[in-house]
Amino acid sequence: MLNSPPPHSASPLAPCGILIRGMSAEHTHHRLSFEHTIASARETMVLSEIAHLAVDSFRAAKLRFALTALGMAIGTASVILVVFISATGRQYILNEINGIGTNEVELEYSGGGAGAVSANQTDFLRYDDERAVDEEVPAVAASSVVLDMQQPISFANGISKQVLVLGVEPQYRVVRNLVTISGRFFDDEDETTHAKVADVTVPFAVAKFGSASAAIGRTFQISGLPFTVIGTFKERVDTFGETEIADQTILIPYSVARYFTGTDYVKQIYFSIANQGDVLDAAKQIVAAVSRRHLPTSVYKPYTLTALITTARVVTIYLTAMLILISAVTLAVGGVGIMNIMLANVRSRTREIGIRKALGATRREIRLQFLMEAAFVSLFGGFIGAIIGLAVPISIRLFTEYEVPIPGWSVMIGLAASTIVGVVFGTLPANRAAAMDPIESLRYE
Repeated sequence: MLNSPPPHSASPLAPCGILIRGMSAEHTHHRLSFEHTIASARETMVLSEIAHLAVDSFRAAKLRFALTALGMAIGTASVILVVFISATGRQYILNEINGIGTNEVELEYSGGGAGAVSANQTDFLRYDDERAVDEEVPAVAASSVVLDMQQPISFANGISKQVLVLGVEPQYRVVRNLVTISGRFFDDEDETTHAKVADVTVPFAVAKFGSASAAIGRTFQISGLPFTVIGTFKERVDTFGETEIADQTILIPYSVARYFTGTDYVKQIYFSIANQGDVLDAAKQIVAAVSRRHLPTSVYKPYTLTALITTARVVTIYLTAMLILISAVTLAVGGVGIMNIMLANVRSRTREIGIRKALGATRREIRLQFLMEAAFVSLFGGFIGAIIGLAVPISIRLFTEYEVPIPGWSVMIGLAASTIVGVVFGTLPANRAAAMDPIESLRYE
């Protein structure tokens, strides 16, 4: 009885027990938080350790690493070079179109106008239509009418041939982007004074006078009137016959050419628009201004190069995309090489994998290690390929006068593609390494 606890001693023990249990719950909560923090830190350390292991494996097999990265380097370089070639071709095509005249609007009579006076009436363009458009359409920077004729011209040995003669204005050279080879182009004074001067194409000068330089100052006759050659010219860009200028063409002032026809009718009127973005709107305004001066049933059609430029840009974009896809085959071949090397790598490191698993490495860690190795290989090869790919256009710009484009965005595409290819083709070896049985791996010889 003396050793029995007093009856009243049970009451304070209960509260003490409750307090202890409460402290244990709080302590457990802190302990779980601490373990969660440690687990997070451990995952971060695991990733860094995996990266170190990947680098160590490369140092142990430098030749294998270099040969594996070589395929990705070639693939990345091919992507960059393909984009460079496509961009250069696109720039060349657009420059050629710009040489024809991207700001140009050509206006022609397309028919209609019959019934007002006679059934055979035609309502051709007139010289005054050009003056009216110049006044009403502020976007027009330069303009010229074109009056074409076929005239017999005498050549050597008494041979006479029909040669195209165009009556144009001095601004025709600006509107049509003509290049003066020798001499000069007739000016406003020649137009005003009705000077009998001519600019001729180089083939005509060679056929008539022997050379372009020998033609300057020489005279020839058109319908019995003597004309003096003051210059030779050519189109800035070869239009392959899609032009009003023939191989052998003579340009004379319109003020003189109109006397051969006796009318103010012209075949075409060319306009040069100050801003390329205003070409389409200006073309509509030109047609409206000319239509108000003619019969309601007459049709006048404008021709611009805006649609051609848009089509050329779309074609080059699709061509670039197609060539990039073709060059991606090289990356895929490099990816197959990575997969084969990594599979051999997994087989040769079977014991290492077994030891790591025996020491507690998880399947996730093994998988990440081999995926990281594949990504490092492909990324390293991508960097080498980017340097090789950029070296070509940079060298051309440094050592030649050609201003070729350097597509920097192709480097990002090449690096991203090479990394993705490395990860995709490294997945199979990584999964095979992660699925190995540790006991069987340790027994592997």
